[in-house]
Amino acid sequence: MLAKIYSQSELILTICILITSSIGLRFVFESLGQRWITTYAHTATLTLLPLITFIITKVISGNIALSLGMVGALSIVRFRNPVRSPLELSVYFLAITMGIAASVKLKWLIILIIVVIFALMVLGLVSFVSKIIFQKSFFNVSFSEGNSVSTLEITSSTNIDILSENIFLKSESFKNDTVEYLLISNDVNDLKKILNAVKALNDSIVYRINVG
Repeated sequence: MLAKIYSQSELILTICILITSSIGLRFVFESLGQRWITTYAHTATLTLLPLITFIITKVISGNIALSLGMVGALSIVRFRNPVRSPLELSVYFLAITMGIAASVKLKWLIILIIVVIFALMVLGLVSFVSKIIFQKSFFNVSFSEGNSVSTLEITSSTNIDILSENIFLKSESFKNDTVEYLLISNDVNDLKKILNAVKALNDSIVYRINVG
């Protein structure tokens, strides 16, 4: 009887840790600028996948016949939703691994979460140090990575040095007697600050800002 109560308590604890860890990871990714994960679909997927994997692993563990039947049933499932970035795919794989680790032993789930958060913090620190020391972004912003971005397009009749050396500069092109700059950032406020600085130097520019 005591063993059964302990088993139920451990099950409830594991489920609570899985849900809490999933929501915590969602906020960690958001703090690193990955705003695509803030949608309901991505947040719910990150929360549900570990729970589903955990239950499936618990159900089929120790039963070879049931395991084979479950593999056959799952093999007919086809995921048609396109994955827009390698990070999104990695997050799904992480969510599945969390469920598997929790079904084996709770300590492996805790170790996995700690290691993942530590790795993400290191990436964030490297990006911060790169901007401060080298005045250059460690990561290249991409339109195809699934994350929303804001853009600033500036056209000027003369070169603008603060734009040519800016960390958010994506492209600089020369056309006839004009120079066109394209700057990209995950935070539109960064682009607005740059625009105000350029206006103070040259108020004859033509610009367009797109909020992601």
